[in-house]
Amino acid sequence: MAVYTKINHSDILNINKIFHLEKITSFIGIKKGIENTNYLLKTKKAKYILTIFEKRVANKDVPFFMKLMDLLNSSKINCPKPIKNLENKYLFKIKGKLACIVTFLDGKDKKILTTKNCYQVGKILAKMHQITKRFKIKRENSMGMKNMPKLLESINFKKIKFAKNINKDLKKTFVEIKKSWPKNLPKGIIHGDLFIDNIFFKKNKISGIIDFYFASNEFYMYEVAICINALCFDDKKNQFKINKHKVNSLLKGYEKVRKFNSNEKKYLNILCLGSAFRYLLTRLYDFSNTPKTALIKIKDPREYYQKLLAHTQLKTFRDYLN
Repeated sequence: MAVYTKINHSDILNINKIFHLEKITSFIGIKKGIENTNYLLKTKKAKYILTIFEKRVANKDVPFFMKLMDLLNSSKINCPKPIKNLENKYLFKIKGKLACIVTFLDGKDKKILTTKNCYQVGKILAKMHQITKRFKIKRENSMGMKNMPKLLESINFKKIKFAKNINKDLKKTFVEIKKSWPKNLPKGIIHGDLFIDNIFFKKNKISGIIDFYFASNEFYMYEVAICINALCFDDKKNQFKINKHKVNSLLKGYEKVRKFNSNEKKYLNILCLGSAFRYLLTRLYDFSNTPKTALIKIKDPREYYQKLLAHTQLKTFRDYLN
């Protein structure tokens, strides 16, 4: 979440005209995250999230996200529900950009997850994977491995000072990842961006999942790899170390619902490398290209550089457990 596009009272009045909502009394920009513009909308009785889709979300993909969230709601996975306007449509234009309004999810994100929390995440992740197998909708992963060379070329490496020759090293790393990337693993619809700020808790139990705007059809184990990188590293004075107790707990929670096959276990390391590489590149891009006028907190790319290096020291599935 972020604030790239600024709105005013006139825009809010227009929203009230086209949606069957109680009068909106306030709107506040949300700075967390880096992908789309988000505002918290408040009425006297309810809260909503306005999302304005920005650069990394193609307009043609947005109906997929709306349908996915609607289907998940119907399948008892607690997530924001898209609101239809008076024309019975989820989507509308604001400042010339596509936008939607979704329900506000109760609960809040945590700064640090416990091993028990990681177990809960593993379970809900597997439940989502099992449920979405029934869905007929499809979307290609716009941040998949085949998209990485173009992203790599778009980074302004002159502004990257923390690692010498990082441009050359990353090009070499991509060649190695691509060479070992799996071709045939169990796949279906994944969330694709399950970071700690996209998981809400209430009374130390998961109350819901938000931000499905990177969801796509992808390997299930790639989602597990994303979660290992996002949730199972400890930050000690900006030094990121893998916490294998958390990894173990996440994997156990997942396998409580859905078992991994031997091929998935075989490729965990390369999928973790690929996930760390993808997030390192997007953070490097944002670090070097985001306009200074954007009301946004840029995430430090060095975190994912350290995580990428950490995975080069591991090889087998068992290496992640002890």
